[in-house]
Parts: sequence; C-alpha cells; structure tokens
Amino acid sequence: MAGRFVAQSQEAFDEEQRMYGHGAMTEEELDEKYPNRPHNHSTTLPFHSLFLDLFNPLNENKKKPTGPVASRRKQGPHGQSHMTPNEIRRNIVDRFISKWRQQVGNDIYPAFRLIIPEKDRDRAMYGLKEKAIGKLLVRILRIDKDSEDGFNLLNWRLPGQNPGAAMAGDFAGRCFDVISKRPILTKPGNMTIGEVNERLDTLSASSKDEDQLPIFQEFYQRMNAEEMMWLIRVILRQMKVGATERTIFDIWHPDAESLFNVSSSLRRVCWELHDPSIRLDGGGAAITLMQCFQPQLAAFQMYSLEKMVQRMKPTEEDDEFWVEEKLDGERMQLHMVEDESVPGGKRFRFWSRKAKEYTYLYGNGFEDDNSALTRHLKDAFHDGVRNIILDGEMITWDMEQDATVPFGTLKTAALSEQKNPFSTGRRPLYKIFDCLYLNDEPLTQYTLRDRRKALAASIHSIHRRFEIHSYSSAHTPSEIEPLLRKVVAEASEGLVIKNPRSSYRLNQRNDDWIKVKPEYMTEFGEELDCVIIGGYWGSGNRGGKLSSFMCGLRVDQAQIEQGANPMKCFSFFKVGGGMTANDYAAIRHATGDKWQTWDAARPPTEFIELAGGEERQFEKPDVWIKPCDSVVVSVKAASVGTTEQFRMGLTLRFPRFKKLRDDKTWKEALSIQDFMTLKANAEREHAAKEFKIDEARRVKRQRTSKKRPMTIAGVDDDAASTSNTTTLSDPKAAGHPSTAAAAVPNVFAGLTFYIMTESVSPKKSKAELEALVKAHGGALVHSPAAAAHVLCIADRRLVPVASLVKKNDRSVIRPAWLLDCVAQATSDAATRPGGAPAADAPFLLPYEGNRHLFHATDEDAVRAEESVDEWGDAFARDVGSVEELKAIMDGMPDRAEAVVKEEEGGRERKRRIRGAPAAAFDVDAFLEQAEDEHRVRLLGGDVAAARGWLFRGCRVWFDDGHEDEDEHDHDHDQDHDTGGDEVDGKDANDEQAARRMRLYLAKQLVRFAGGSVAESGALQLASDFDVTHVVVGAASANNKDRLGEIRRTLADRMESGNSSRVPRVVGVEWVEESWKERTLVDEEMFVAR
Repeated sequence: MAGRFVAQSQEAFDEEQRMYGHGAMTEEELDEKYPNRPHNHSTTLPFHSLFLDLFNPLNENKKKPTGPVASRRKQGPHGQSHMTPNEIRRNIVDRFISKWRQQVGNDIYPAFRLIIPEKDRDRAMYGLKEKAIGKLLVRILRIDKDSEDGFNLLNWRLPGQNPGAAMAGDFAGRCFDVISKRPILTKPGNMTIGEVNERLDTLSASSKDEDQLPIFQEFYQRMNAEEMMWLIRVILRQMKVGATERTIFDIWHPDAESLFNVSSSLRRVCWELHDPSIRLDGGGAAITLMQCFQPQLAAFQMYSLEKMVQRMKPTEEDDEFWVEEKLDGERMQLHMVEDESVPGGKRFRFWSRKAKEYTYLYGNGFEDDNSALTRHLKDAFHDGVRNIILDGEMITWDMEQDATVPFGTLKTAALSEQKNPFSTGRRPLYKIFDCLYLNDEPLTQYTLRDRRKALAASIHSIHRRFEIHSYSSAHTPSEIEPLLRKVVAEASEGLVIKNPRSSYRLNQRNDDWIKVKPEYMTEFGEELDCVIIGGYWGSGNRGGKLSSFMCGLRVDQAQIEQGANPMKCFSFFKVGGGMTANDYAAIRHATGDKWQTWDAARPPTEFIELAGGEERQFEKPDVWIKPCDSVVVSVKAASVGTTEQFRMGLTLRFPRFKKLRDDKTWKEALSIQDFMTLKANAEREHAAKEFKIDEARRVKRQRTSKKRPMTIAGVDDDAASTSNTTTLSDPKAAGHPSTAAAAVPNVFAGLTFYIMTESVSPKKSKAELEALVKAHGGALVHSPAAAAHVLCIADRRLVPVASLVKKNDRSVIRPAWLLDCVAQATSDAATRPGGAPAADAPFLLPYEGNRHLFHATDEDAVRAEESVDEWGDAFARDVGSVEELKAIMDGMPDRAEAVVKEEEGGRERKRRIRGAPAAAFDVDAFLEQAEDEHRVRLLGGDVAAARGWLFRGCRVWFDDGHEDEDEHDHDHDQDHDTGGDEVDGKDANDEQAARRMRLYLAKQLVRFAGGSVAESGALQLASDFDVTHVVVGAASANNKDRLGEIRRTLADRMESGNSSRVPRVVGVEWVEESWKERTLVDEEMFVAR
C-alpha cells in the first residue's frame, strides 16, 4: 500500500476501503495518482461533531454584531481580552482541523466533502430537491401528506399551519420541526463521517424512489432531528455556516486556495496539501491538463469609460487596450491532449465556469459519434500542437440567419447537432479568446498579448464551429462609444475591455478585464407605476414572508369591451430587489389579510392572466390579490426584453423597487397601452441619446464613498454663507409677520417646526423666525422627535444640525423657504378681488435646491430639481426682485435661438440660427409636446384614434433593392407623390409588382401615422442623421449583399462622428405589424438579416 507512512488501525483501513473502494478509481489507481496521499490512523469522527464543534459555533459567531474594532477590543494590563468575530471564526475552524489531525489523521477529505459540499466535484449530483426529499420523509415518517406536518413539509415555503412552524422558507429547518415530533433518537446517533459519505455516494448513484428510500430510512433510524437537518443541508448543498471556503482553505494550508483555483478538485487540495509546512513549488499551483480550473472573471463596469481605461494601466510607451464583444453563451474551457488510445489520436474534455463537465455533449474525440463539436475539429489544430487548454464561450449560431441566438437555446442546439451533424439550422459555436496551456507549458503568467499570439499560431478556425474571437484595438475612451452603439444596434450582449499587458489570474474578478453590458447603463429610464397582483414566499431570513411580488399591467378598454373584468391584469414582471424592511412592512400593512392562496386547478383568470395559459401557468405566484385590494409600486429597470414567461411577452430586466405609490389606486396604475406608449417613446429618445452610464448610480456612489472635508460643527463657513445668499421674493412682507399675517394667517396651518438656527441671509434671529411661524398658523417644538413630521429649519452647521445631516433621514430646510412661502402667499392674496384671503389654505412652495434646502434627502433633492427650469427659474414662485431676475438671465445664452426653415436638397430642413428673431409658432414642437405630455388624455383613451400618432418621431428610409428606380422619390410632396413606387400594370413580373406595392403601402402608413419618409438613395441614408429606421422590402431582405451595403453605409456614418443615433434595420413586416397592433412593436423581432 503505497504512501502508508502511519500506523493505521484495522477499523480505519476498513473504513477507507468502504469510502474510496467503490468509486471511478480503484484503490491501486488512487495510490498511483496520489502516491503521497495521507491515510488516517483512526476512524473518522462522529457526524454530529460537525455541527457541535463547527457549524453551530460558527453560526453563533455569525450572529454577533460587527461594529468598530476599537469598541470590541478591550485592552488591559494583560493585553486583549476579546477577539473579533473574524478571529473567533478562524479559531473555531482551526480548532476543528487540529482535533481532526490529532484524533483521526491527515486525510480530512471525508470531512471537507460534508463541510463545503458545493465544492466537491467527485460526487455526482443527487437529483434531489426539497419537494422530492419532502415526499420521501412523508413516506418514512408515515404521515398523511394532507396532515399539518405533511403540508408543512411539501409546502415548505409557506408559513406553517400553526405558530410553532417557525422555519418557513428554510426547508432543512422545517424538516427538523417535523422530525423532532417523532424521533427515533433524541440524542445524537453513532454514524461516523465516513459512513455518511459512503451512504451519500450510494444515494448519488440512485435515481429511483425505491433505491433512495432505504438510504433515508437508515439515516432516520440512526440520526436525531438535528443531525437530519444538517444532513439535508449537505444534500441540498446549502450550508451557510458563517465561514467561506476561502477561510477554511487558508487554515488548512496556505496554498489550498491556489491549488483549488487551478484544479477545482477538493480531493487534490486535501491529499496533496495535508502538510502545512510543505509549500507548493512554482509549478504546483499551475493549471494542469485534463483538470478543471477556476477561470478569470471580468469586473463590473465603473461609472465612466475614462475610469475604466485608467484601470487598464496604460503607459506612455503602450496605452493600448482591447475591446471584445461580450458573447451571450456559456463560459467553457477546452482541454486537448494527444492520446493514441482514442480514435483520431486526440482526447478532449470540456468544463463550464461552474466546473460542470460537458464532454458528453461536445465530444471526447474526432470519432465520437455523440459529439456536437469535436467531430468537426480534425483540421482545427496546427501540426506540432500536442496539447492545449483554451478558454472561450460556447454560443448558439443560427446558420440560416447567420447570427447568434440567445443563450437559452444552447443545450437544445447541441443535442440537435449530436443527432444530425449535417444540419443547417442551429449549432454550437466555440468562440476562443484565450490560450492558457500549450505543449506542456502553462501560459497564465504570460501577457494576454503573448497568449493571443500563441493562440493564433496554434489553431485554425473552422467556420461557424470553432473560431478565434476577434477584438478591436483602442487607445482612448472615445473609441469605445461607437462600439457601444454597435452593441445596442445589433442587440449584442455587451463589451469586455481587456488589458493586453495583463497575466491570467485564476478565480479572480479584477480590473484587467471589465465588462460593459447594456443592462448596466441608462436604457429604459421611465419609472413605471404598476399594481401588485401576486406574491412569492421567501426563504432563509425571509422565510414565512412575501419576499418578491408579481406586478401586472391593466387590460385596456378594448379587452373590457370584449367582456374582460376591468381589474384584470396581464403578468409583466417580478420585483423584490431594492425593498427595505420598511417597504415590506408597508405593503403588509396595506394589504393585510387580502391575500389568497394560488390554486393551480382553479386559477383566478378573471383577475390575472399568466403566460402559458391555464395548463402551464408560467411564473405562477404562491399567493394572489385582487387589484382593488392591492397597492401600486414605482419600479425602475435597466431595459425591456422579450420573454415567454410573462403574459405581456415582454418583461423588465433587473427591475428595482423605487417607492410605494400611496397616492395612486389600482385604476391609476399602468395599463398595457400606457406601457407600450412609454416604451415606444423611450426607445425613440434613447436611440438619439449618447450612450452613458446611469448618472444616478455615479452620484450615489460618490455620495457614499467620497471622503468629505472635515468641518467643525458650530463654526460658520463664511464662504458658504456668502455663496448661498438669498434674495427673497418680497422682503418687506416676509420681514413683518404682523402685516403679512393679516392677509394670509394660515400659511403654515397643520405644520410643526423646529427652528434650529437664525437666518444668515437675510439676517433674521431665531425669535423672529419663530414669531413668523406662529403668526402664520404653524406650531413650534424644540426637538425633531417631539412630534411626527417635524420640519427642521437651519442655516448654519451647528452640532444638532450636523447630527441630523449625518443621519440623513430627513431634509434640513433653510429659513428662506419660510420667508418665500409667506411672500408668495401674500402676493397671491393681493391678486384676488379686494385682497380677500382664499377659502382654503394657501399654497406651500415646493423646495428649490440650494435656495431652500440646507441638506436634502435623495427624494427631496429630485423634487427640488423638478421645481425649477433649466435656468433656475421657479415654476411655482414669482421672481421677487430685480437682482434675482438678473441672476436668472445671466445664466441664459447671450442671444436667443430661433427655429427657421430653409429649402435644402429639394426638401424642407429645420436649422437653428443664432441671434435670429424668435419664431412665431413652431407647429412641430407643439405636436411633440402634446404627444409627450397629453397624448392619452387628449385622445380620451381612444386607442383607435391614436393610430394617427403611431409613427410620430420615426423617420424611415425605405429600400427594396432597386435603388435606380427610386431616384425620383421626393417625399417633400406628400400630398400627391407616390415616392416613385407607382405600380405599372404592364409590369411583367407580378411578384415584383406585389413587393413594390407592399413597400409603397408601408410608406403611406408611415406618413399617415405621423412619421416621415426619407429620400431614397445611399447618399441620402449616409447624410440624413434623423433616420431612425431602415425598412427593407423582400428583394433587399433576401439579398445579403444589399443588406451588407446598407450596414456598411450605417457603419461609415457612425465613424464620421456626426450621428449619435443608430437606425434599426427591419423588414417591411415591422411597419405592417405595428399598424396591426396599434403600437410600435419591438424591432428585434423583425431585424433584417
């Protein structure tokens, strides 16, 4: 027995044989592969020692508050008396490992398989989820599935049927709750860790209930309830014990994490690094052929392209960085080695990022009949390549469309390719972007530039099977922007920016690679107010509570007229992100006991319609609620995408809860047509908008992370006071409360104030401000907590003010707001007949940024920005003085801009003339404003009438592949010109005539529905930067060369830098379908390829 350097007891030897003797490798093969593997001198510890000595202490430590280190370290004459939670955590793990080495031996692999089961790649998946385990336990415990405990096991996400079922959402905890009522053992059992591993190996090889049941029966007979709870967590690989694998690896051996990163093998970490005093040599932590490694990952993008480029570490001699398209597929590593025992002479293995092996799918050799890829790679490698490791992305390629297909179709395409390797439909395509090992030499320490050279010298691309992924070389941030626009135009996944001077860092997400995905940028910027129609029970800390919600869109008048309930909603998206505990509590309070359990046999189709119909019911909620009993929430999302999971056929990507709309009822929530209108408008706006990262995220990050200069509370900042000097609307009225109060006695009625400081500008004492408030109906307190909704007034940073600012739970208002409210109310009263006061309370002014807010919460800051125009002129307050008017006008351009029209190229164009007289009336601007702000209201909700607005904002360039016949298409004469598309009755080709008629009708639809048609000709397309859509007829759509010309024209136009808009290239069906559906349908469904 090779490697047995310890005196091993017979019991330990027998246990080792049972644990390792039935796997894929024999004992002799294990000794040959791991000649120095350790052998335990004694049998393994009892299974219950894992939770008594490790799991439970770690969880107890996890519950301790973290706080500042200084507050936890109590220094005394004998040194530190308390350890930090991190130190306690490491001490607990170290104590367990030391106990194992002393009482068992150096082979800790059996324990690690149960401590971090998610990292164990040697044991197959069990194929058991919570529902299946629940059914097995119901049978073992011999309880009725409809009984209280049976219901609790099978419906573990729901709250229990009695208050004692406190483990809702935690399946293993629910099992403990049920088993503890009928245990065979009340004290921990006698199963060892070795025995548990042996039974789990058997369980992983069993797929039928009849084979799994006796294994669980033995566990139940030999374990108590707590042991069963932890066993189930091991099987589900959901430990959450308060210590990461990084901590455990580091305590086991200093090189453990490095070895795991290059091998993904828990067995190697335990067997090759059992002696902490022996370190890995330089090659020991290198990647190895036919062993899965943990790949390098791309970091998330930063708030600006400039910042990302800085992270590429450019130098004066070499400022180059690379930009690759981010592929929508599955990260895959390929290992190839010469092996004469394999038909074809080369052996392959494939692993995903999560270390799941896919060799069975993509093939193990050139002659593998079940291969979806390797059978096509006989000419893929240069002569002399004996072995290689490649890193890339496996994507789905549609040969008919000659384009990528979304990731979700990859496995289907691979299985189809296995059955029919000569298919011309969809197939897997391996896109390679790195070479990490070549001819027995690891390349991870070489630069990316050198690795790419090795890649190019090692493989031949196989068209649409096995290709090197291309990249663009760049030197400045401005070179990224055109590529980003291209990503959006082609609906690609995104970009990855890479540092060509960087080495490959295993299992790290660092700044050498940074991904830039469209969903991280400002895309669909509208906040959507939608009604909640369903809820989903949470797990873990949210167990027994609704943790996410389904939102829907109300049906439109058309469906109601056809008999639909006005409250009926189509499922649209799920949201849970962004909600605080207070938000959940507010929703619970508002909805109360109105929730009803979803009955799949009798779904509430009168109120909710899901995707998949009554048969499949996609994304069905656990509970549902009538819209009239529900609440409206405001949600923001990165973008809108197509889906089959929601009834709308669309859904929000990465929706985030913004706020609860207490001011809206379900009738005011977004309807289907409301949303489609918003979507169409947003897409038109964003097509013209520069692609930039959401400013709100950047501001928030700056606010939370940027170090602020130190200020001393109570000391005035003269410079700040001077810059914040305020000119009041009417100083005389505001300065004399008795005079102003006579006209408007109740300006502040119902409000409570805490006057914290005097007014700096204009100078008013605290006593004067308090007299002003009382004279106008306000109440006064002397603490912010003395009453509900206290308005705090301050103009200086005294200690109490600084404390409020630090809490950031309310705004601090400047005294200027009080004075402006009184002045405006007085002015309003003076304009009424006889100066009589209004019957109701006077209007309170909205806050105006720095003028009124000493410190603003995020919500108040947004509202303050919306209360003034772009020049700072308030919408609700009169300009009160010449000085204020002058300050506003100083911020305006020197001369007015006016819109005039000129004849250019045979058609009307609008341009802006500096210094020209103001135009009398701009009809187009008026229509745009009417559409944006009043569209639905002006039309009275009549969807049919909205057809005349359908293509407003669209400028369409049509092409049918016969450009020479369209040169006379001058669309400036829209009343009579047919665009050169009149159909000649003598045309011998009826099919061509039909195509041209179809295109001609599409042009007329665009014109009728408020759009404009651009002149024909490639020159016009290249120079007309207002074009939003390129519509191609059947002749062009079937002509790849013609489509290529059009796309090259658009690419040249983008490179010129004169256009920030990317026109969509669609088939004529897009116009027809939009007209049919009475809305602009998604262009992605009609892209001309």
